[in-house]
Amino acid sequence: MKKIFLLLLVGIFAFSPLARADEGMWLLMYLDKQTYKDMKAKGLKLTSKQIYDINNACLKDAIIQFGRGCTGEIVSDQGLVLTNHHCGYPQIQQHSSVDHDYLSNGFWAYSKDQELPNPGLTAKFLVKMEDVSDKILAGVTNDMTEADRSAKVKENSTALRTKLSENSDYVYEISTMFNGNQYILFVYQVYEDVRLVGAPPSSIGKFGSDTDNWMWPRHTCDFSVFRVYADKDGKPAKYSKDNVPLKPKHYLPISLKGLKPNDFVMVMGFPGTTDRFMTSEGVEQAIDVYNPSVVTARTALRNVMDADMKADARVRIQYATKFAQLSNYWKYYIGQTKCLKDLNVYGEKKDLENRLAAWIEKDPKRKAEYGTVLDDLQKAYSVINKYDYLRVFTNEAIFRGAAVFDVALYMNALLDELNENSKSDDVKKITEKLKGIFADTFKDCNTETEQKLLAAGLDVYFRNVPIEQQSQEFLDNAFKNHYDFNSIAANIFKTSQFVSLEKLNALLDEPNKDKIEKDPAYILTMQLLNNYRAKMGLAKDERNDLNRAERLFVKAVMEMESNKNFAPDANLTIRYTYGQVKSYDPKDGVTYKYYTTLDGVIAKKDTTSWEFNVPQKLQDLYKAKDFGQYAENGTVPVAFISNLDITGGNSGSPTINGKGELVGIAFDGNWEAMSGNIAFDPDLQRCISVDIRYVLFIIDKFAGAKNLIDEMKIVK
Repeated sequence: MKKIFLLLLVGIFAFSPLARADEGMWLLMYLDKQTYKDMKAKGLKLTSKQIYDINNACLKDAIIQFGRGCTGEIVSDQGLVLTNHHCGYPQIQQHSSVDHDYLSNGFWAYSKDQELPNPGLTAKFLVKMEDVSDKILAGVTNDMTEADRSAKVKENSTALRTKLSENSDYVYEISTMFNGNQYILFVYQVYEDVRLVGAPPSSIGKFGSDTDNWMWPRHTCDFSVFRVYADKDGKPAKYSKDNVPLKPKHYLPISLKGLKPNDFVMVMGFPGTTDRFMTSEGVEQAIDVYNPSVVTARTALRNVMDADMKADARVRIQYATKFAQLSNYWKYYIGQTKCLKDLNVYGEKKDLENRLAAWIEKDPKRKAEYGTVLDDLQKAYSVINKYDYLRVFTNEAIFRGAAVFDVALYMNALLDELNENSKSDDVKKITEKLKGIFADTFKDCNTETEQKLLAAGLDVYFRNVPIEQQSQEFLDNAFKNHYDFNSIAANIFKTSQFVSLEKLNALLDEPNKDKIEKDPAYILTMQLLNNYRAKMGLAKDERNDLNRAERLFVKAVMEMESNKNFAPDANLTIRYTYGQVKSYDPKDGVTYKYYTTLDGVIAKKDTTSWEFNVPQKLQDLYKAKDFGQYAENGTVPVAFISNLDITGGNSGSPTINGKGELVGIAFDGNWEAMSGNIAFDPDLQRCISVDIRYVLFIIDKFAGAKNLIDEMKIVK
């Protein structure tokens, strides 16, 4: 085992000047060995210790995982946080109402006592990281079944986390790298009191909305402002009026100097997921099945929400977050499919696999370890792919749709306890917790809209999942109702106790096992869920075979290309990426500049489209040329692009110059490189950042929140 791991490390740490250094979401602990030399050559002025140091304050101490899926950065000695508007959108929406429409009008706290708490929102700081592969793989042998291997890895991981967590306030997470070939321990400190400080109106923070999403040129000022609070000793604490603003170990100074082509920039954040080692079978499945199925399911749900949101202001606020989340990756998968085809990613993957097969064939030892890997991948995919439509449409059309399915799943926990002891104290605890959850759920639900979502989800599920993979009970009910899913949904909303907060609270006051089990919404949910589990279980062995084959495939590729640096796929752990400010040529005869300005915002103004509405105050500032210290060449810079390697989860990440100063906030990628999560193209891949000068201009001149500007360290 040690020999295998040593070979892996050779692949990880080998340096080659031919490696494409702009590609990679890199682990901080290997900065010196992998990329630092190239970063210095491109313009980095910091030492490696100023970026990552476990003993002294450094750049990583100003970076947070914002909530569960975004990044933020600390920009003052009072815990002030910048992130994206779309990252703070759920909190902005939760605080909004028809009378206080912060989505439409924006929100600004001009003193700390006006800042708004957000239960459940966290700020997670990295303390340190460590390779623990030897501990996690202890007892793992090559002749183990994949199920036994997974069980041993889980056992070792649980034991290590339990040991480390004793008498510690830190959070310990163990993440796999390179498809199970390496394991890294991440130690975090998590703060639980994060308050909303400011947000521009959506006409600024979401300017261009779905039309401009994933596109360049871009004119969106995608930012929001929060603050991290701690107890009087600076430690994490639940929300309390006695908490005080956090005194961070480090915060980012802000540069007003601007950027030029080829200037060094870097991003540090928490990228979500990439699949750079995906095989040709995976690419084919994405193009033919997964991506178009996601688009089909989300289109059906979006159409329902969109119509009702346009008809009612209250519904618009209720569904704003859910609609935005649906829409983001709805458009993403449209673009990714196009790029996978246009850039012939399948062909590139096939070429790699052919080279790997030839490399394996040349050495008896390689044949012994890797000889069946490519065949094993093909065999596993051939079975697993049979259930792709069931998998996608169950998740996307059913459980991402009507809230009644979430309610039914939550009720399962109560039902389990009622089966054990209907009079236990745990029942009361569960019912009280569920009342709080359901109050939050139904705050953002409109009955008529939910009924339409249920009907639309069932309809698109029925039409796209192979009949033989659907539940017989579900099909019988559909047949009995003449396949009229509007009628089925209407009947459920007429008879179920799961469709309104009042009915649910009445049930929770006197919980009854039979009433839950016989509720039509519960019955439908269990039919769909149990069918999903049963059918997916038929491919359990093949999924285990696929996990093993993918792990060996990655290991083999890294050995074959041992002269190349490899970064592990993103998995929501902290990474850095670096590169330069660059324009690009998306197609013949077209060149995109590396920046946009406020001139472009005004030029895009369209009074007939809510996506391109420009607030009157912003128009007035532009007309008066009242730009303050944030102007360049007679206007305000709005956004810029660089060849940084980012993905979802990097939203809100700081874009930092060579001196460690904040110059922008990353918020998107470009349409021509939507296949980037699977295959990085250095000629087309671009990270879109809002220029920090536009952010400060909106805070200062538009919002008049000078109190926030005064907190920041601004470098001119």
